[in-house]
Amino acid sequence: MPLEVVESPRLYRQIADQLRGLIDRHEFPVGSRLPPERELAEKLGVSRPSVREALIALEVEGRVRIRMGSGVYVVDPRPAADAPSAGPVSEGPFELLKARELIESAVCFEAAARVEPQDIATIDAALTAMEAPGLCGDELVALDRSFHVAIAGILHNAVLARFVGELFDQRINPYFQQLARYFENADSWRAAVTEHRAIRDALAGRDGAAARDAMRRHLQCSQERFSQSFGDVRASGNTLSKGKISNGKASVSARPARQN
Repeated sequence: MPLEVVESPRLYRQIADQLRGLIDRHEFPVGSRLPPERELAEKLGVSRPSVREALIALEVEGRVRIRMGSGVYVVDPRPAADAPSAGPVSEGPFELLKARELIESAVCFEAAARVEPQDIATIDAALTAMEAPGLCGDELVALDRSFHVAIAGILHNAVLARFVGELFDQRINPYFQQLARYFENADSWRAAVTEHRAIRDALAGRDGAAARDAMRRHLQCSQERFSQSFGDVRASGNTLSKGKISNGKASVSARPARQN
């Protein structure tokens, strides 16, 4: 039975619903490997980040298991009581990062004209703390938040500072945490701190354009780090034919690509 085309702005939820339906109908039985991300994206006509978010959602539900360097495999579903709840979350990780890119880059541009030495001192304290050895992931996330909220605080607008903090806090949900589990490590955090320092230097120099561009690059790099391949192997029991992905039972109809 062909899958329906995806029309909702919540693309990853629509993709997850379609894949879940195929799994429930045993068209992808337990133990089978799903088609690679790239093929799913091409045949559904959506971006790879949307597919990535859908696969993460299914793993949080306990319907699939992601094996880095191999692919995504269907597993026996966990009892409802054992599966973690994603709560009311509807935004995917890439959607959140894109929103932050647009908002925080604009904040940086404005902040550069109003930054004071004490603001730079606050930012420096967060960066120095992030470079301390032996920090765990939760500690780094908290310091990362302090850095971003400190920049918003330069504008002395409580609503804006609260909004930036609340937007950052959206990463504390099962979908984002599962994605971070695969792609956040010591190297990625070192890269993030280097990007933070470029933002700090632009602000200290009161260069609005440079600060805006440095924040934009930082959050774009964050998206790229989370977009690395799960390492899908092309050899599998699923076959690809023009216009559809098939495992012999189900297919995904193609349509023109659309970005998330």
